[in-house]
Formats: sequence, C-alpha cells, structure tokens
Amino acid sequence: MSNLYSTEPATTGKVIVETTLGEIEASLFLVVNTIELWCKEAPKACRNFLALVMEGYYDGVIFHRIVPNFIAQTGDPSGTGMGGESCYGEPFENETHSRLKFNRRGLIAFANNGDKRSNTSQWFITLDRADELQNKHTLFGKVVGSTIYNVLKLNELEIDKQERPLYPPKITGIRIIENPFTDIVPRITAAERKAQHEARIEVQREAERREQRRKAKKNTGLLSFGEEAESVEAAEAAAAKRINITRPDLVDPGTPSVPEPLYESRTAEPSSSKGNGKPTSAANASREQSEEPADLAGIREKHAAQKEAAATARKQEIERMQAKLRKLDKRRAGSDDDSSDSDDAGGDKKRKRTGLSVLDQELAKYAAGRRGNRRGVRKDEDDVLSALSSFTSKIRKNAPEEEDVHETQPDDAPEAEEGGLEVDDDVGWMSHALKAVNDGNAEQIRRAETDYTVIDPRAKTRAIKEEKRRDDGRGGRHSRR
Repeated sequence: MSNLYSTEPATTGKVIVETTLGEIEASLFLVVNTIELWCKEAPKACRNFLALVMEGYYDGVIFHRIVPNFIAQTGDPSGTGMGGESCYGEPFENETHSRLKFNRRGLIAFANNGDKRSNTSQWFITLDRADELQNKHTLFGKVVGSTIYNVLKLNELEIDKQERPLYPPKITGIRIIENPFTDIVPRITAAERKAQHEARIEVQREAERREQRRKAKKNTGLLSFGEEAESVEAAEAAAAKRINITRPDLVDPGTPSVPEPLYESRTAEPSSSKGNGKPTSAANASREQSEEPADLAGIREKHAAQKEAAATARKQEIERMQAKLRKLDKRRAGSDDDSSDSDDAGGDKKRKRTGLSVLDQELAKYAAGRRGNRRGVRKDEDDVLSALSSFTSKIRKNAPEEEDVHETQPDDAPEAEEGGLEVDDDVGWMSHALKAVNDGNAEQIRRAETDYTVIDPRAKTRAIKEEKRRDDGRGGRHSRR
C-alpha cells in the first residue's frame, strides 16, 4: 500500500472534521476525521474550502447522499443537493494534477454538475477506487491516519431509493490545524452566521404563528356572508403560499426533504445540480426578492460596541491596579500620609510618619544578628589558631639540635626483665625524630619509581596466533617436501 501512495505530493494544510454517525437509541456518536489538503496543487479549491470553514458554512450540514462503495457527498446547507455557493461569489473551475488520482478510498474532492466551471461548496469523500472521476473533479485532500475507518462506517448506513441516508450524519464543526493561506479574510464570521440563522428561524416562527392566528378565526359558515368570507380566506391562503420568505440553501439541515436523484447508476458523477443554487425561474426570483434580509450591519455594530465597552472596562481596571501599586510603594518608603479625624478643628490634617517603618526595623534587627554571628565565628577561629601556634612552638622548642640515625638507650633506663611487664617512662617523646635508614638499595628504589611494565591482555592472544601461524607454515613446507 505504501508504494501506491508514494507518488502523491506532500500536503501543506490540515483540518479536523467532527461529525455525528446517526441516531442510535436516542444517542449521538461523535466521529472525528483528519483531512490533509494539497494546497500547492489545488490552491483555489483549498482556499475556497478553508474560507468556508472560517465562516462556519459547513456547521450543521448533513451528508445528503451516500453511494455505497463509491462516494459520500456533503457541503449543501439546504441538505437537498441543489444548493451551495463558493467563497468567490461564483462557481470556479476544476484544478487537476498529474500526481493526484482517484486510486483509493478516503480522497476529498469538489462536486460539480458535469461542467468543469461549476464547483461551489459541495464536496465528497471516496469510499473506494473511482477511476471514472479522474480529470472531471478537483481532488484537493485526503483522510489520513486511523480516521479512515470512521469514513468506512458510512458504507454501513441505511439509505432509501434516492440514495439518501435514513439517518444522515451531520457535520458538527470543522477545526483548522494548519492553514498556509494567511491572507484569507472571511466574508462573515461564524458567530454572525449563527445570528443570521437564528433571525431567519425567528421570522419563520412568527409567520407560522400568524398563520395559526388567521386559522383560529370564527366560523363564518353560519352567517349569511359565510361563502364570501371563505373565498377571501382562500385568496389570502393562495397569496401566502406564493410568497416564500425562505431559500432552499438556508433551510435547516434537520428539515426532512426528498431530493432528486443525482446519479442514475454507479458510474454516474457526483454533482450539485445544474443551477448550483442559482434561481432558474421567475418564481425563484420573486421568492428571493421577498426574503427579509438579516440586519448584518446592526449585528456588527452591536459586536463593535461590546468590544469597545470591554476595552474601556479593562483600561479602568488597569488604572485602579496601578493606583493601588503606587499607594503600596509610598507606604513601603515611609512617605504615606495618614489622615486625621479632626473635623472639629477645621478640616483634615495630614502628618508624616516619624521614625523607621516596620520593615526597616526588621531589616536592622536581621543585620545586627548577622554581625553578631560573624563576631562569634571569628572569635572561635582566633582561639583555634592561638592553640595551634602554641603547640607548634612547644614542638620546636623540644626538638633536638643534632639528628642521630640510631637512638641510644640511656644508661639509667630500666631494663625489662624477660617475661616481665614493660614500663613506658618516655617523657621526652616530643624530642624523638623518625628517620629512614638507607641500606644501599637506592638503585632498586629508583627503578621501582621510574620503571614499570605495561600488561596488554591481548598480547597473549596475539602471541598464540603468531605461534600457530608459524607452526602451520612449517607444516606446509614439510608437506611440500
């Protein structure tokens, strides 16, 4: 397998995609996929993908179509396979490379409608080898590591006749780990997009509440003009049906819908619809015109005001902390002024603190203690040196003037009787001196000090090998004779 991927170029970008693998027993299983991007070989596609990730475009998007052992497609906010847009504002063309091929599973590519200039936001993951897609789609990334096994779980999902999962996985978020394009400026932040989505939901709920209140009117069928009222209500209902304030590409991905099949067979190509999310009729145009736009400028102004208020609060907090520090420095230096409570005397009077501060007093005590310890140590050293000097002078005073090689025993020294107890009455031990007697072995002593033998443990082995070699040589000569 390593030889199969050895021709692929090195990747320069990296993201982590977090998805849910469907609902099983009312619990969601989180799946993480690590994707590396070929930003040098497909710069426009990778830039489009990373910019949409920064905008939070793929948050909450489902895998709307899965073809077993072929592909798993996502990237459409409407969840129908009919929507999606690129960060450039218009579809972009394919980017192909000779070293990037659909020769295995786990490859990431953009979907189109068959035209090489119709790439938007929809992308797919290959679940097996797909040679028929070569040079027809932009291959810009791959799933790496053990997360490829999470991709294979998509093959096990149940799908309907339109190849739509019964429990479609959803992208909960995409995190950028490595981004070589440092100049990307998103058109809208993820927070702003979320606020817009919430505003649309609120508008839709308000329309539903109005519809419910309208249907909750009194039954006019019992009145003489009941038929006329019913006709007016039917006209209003028809007008309400004609005006749609939502767009297909902004519908909540959780809303069930029945998409049109995008492929007829296994050899069909992944596509994102012929229109790529653009209006194809007058009805669609009127629907977009009647849409209520979200107050993006107001949201941004609100965020700017919040940031300015936070910066002002932080600046005030820093100034308060600096004032406290200055006050503490003044107290430590002993220059802090104490206010007196003599209001009757005609106002507050300030007086300076006299004398040393508590800190200076403690430091003075510590220094005095250190000086006392030093004097005690110095006194002990002087006592030891004086005792040593007196002992040295006493030794020198009792030293003999002439040094004899052999000591003679005084005549009046008591002789030790054989078998008796020896008595040590040597009171002049300080006058003794130890001398080494030279017996004429100076040459041996010199040789012992200067001459030495180096013992090499390998010398004996070499001698044995040399002797064996000579023996073999002599044996050879005898045999030739």
